[in-house]
Amino acid sequence: MRQVRVKGFKIFSDRHGKMRCYHRKTGHKIDLQKAPLGSAEFFAECETIRAITEAQKAKAPKAGTLGELIKSYIDTEHFQNLAAATRRDYRRCADFLEPIKDTPVHVIDTPLVSGIHDKAAEKIGWRRANMVRTLLSEVFRYNIPKGLIMSNYAKDVIPKRRPRGKTYANRPWSIEEQEVVLSHAKPHVRVALALMMNTGLDPSDALKLRKDQIDGNTIWGVRGKTGEEIAIPISPTLQAALNRIPEHEAETVLGNSRGEAWTYNGFSTVWHRFKTALEKEELIASGLTLKGLRHTVATTLREAGLDERRIADLLGQKTPSMARHYSRSANLADKNRETMATLEKEIERRTKTVKPSAKSVKPDQNEDKA
Repeated sequence: MRQVRVKGFKIFSDRHGKMRCYHRKTGHKIDLQKAPLGSAEFFAECETIRAITEAQKAKAPKAGTLGELIKSYIDTEHFQNLAAATRRDYRRCADFLEPIKDTPVHVIDTPLVSGIHDKAAEKIGWRRANMVRTLLSEVFRYNIPKGLIMSNYAKDVIPKRRPRGKTYANRPWSIEEQEVVLSHAKPHVRVALALMMNTGLDPSDALKLRKDQIDGNTIWGVRGKTGEEIAIPISPTLQAALNRIPEHEAETVLGNSRGEAWTYNGFSTVWHRFKTALEKEELIASGLTLKGLRHTVATTLREAGLDERRIADLLGQKTPSMARHYSRSANLADKNRETMATLEKEIERRTKTVKPSAKSVKPDQNEDKA
């Protein structure tokens, strides 16, 4: 057999005497059964591997560019530990930034990032533009210690505000809407909705909740998105709903009509069809979402007078600011009315207790004459 050599490829005989071939840089193996060594098929396969390698090399971010910074951040353990939905959103933002990935690091500054932010708002909307800003802030923050960039140039870029008049997503449900939905839902759907209504669990966390996470009258777990621990007492209302769960063999608390664990997409599909049918019958208004139940719990607690820290602890939020976000539509009119009444009473009390001072300044006589 004549010896064949191809630059960039290792061709050798293994310990069993069988010929092998692989590309040194990528490790890509060539099947010598389908493309015999030295044949036209073999050399064609070598050229294909070379072409793919060169294309990938050209696509890879260049050193000292925005693309390299983004890749460096995506390779961090911090990024890998983010919730799957957050990683997906960040990758979409990175795709938006793909056309400017070769921007040299030395030209990046706050005005440039602000311009990118403005352009993103025009192209993909204010919400995703703010996410692009957040991604860049994280990219810069994690690359500063590596010496790849000098400062976090996204930090001082002001986030875009929600357009005036635009309705909020995931609005809270009214009591009437909750009752209508529960009364019309099938048993395996009803208990899932009841679990979300009475705990504030994120839909994905509620569907993944395992039976062994319920100990006595408490739900123990970790919120998927933030990693925060949660401990939720089971109320009598929720316990009554759990007692009516159809029997199933899944390890999760909730199960679908086949007795299997729900997938998020599966439940979302069932919910959408069910909700649409109720809307057509005009039994509910449009705009109900599963995440809206989380906002409902926060709003209800806020209206009941609970502080943001306690609400955040229940929802598994790291900061009270997120609890404030979830309860932003709370109707505080009654409580604020009580607050104002208290303020007036206190002002009146202080007015009565303060006696005129003997050293008080008398009105200027000239002013009286005027």
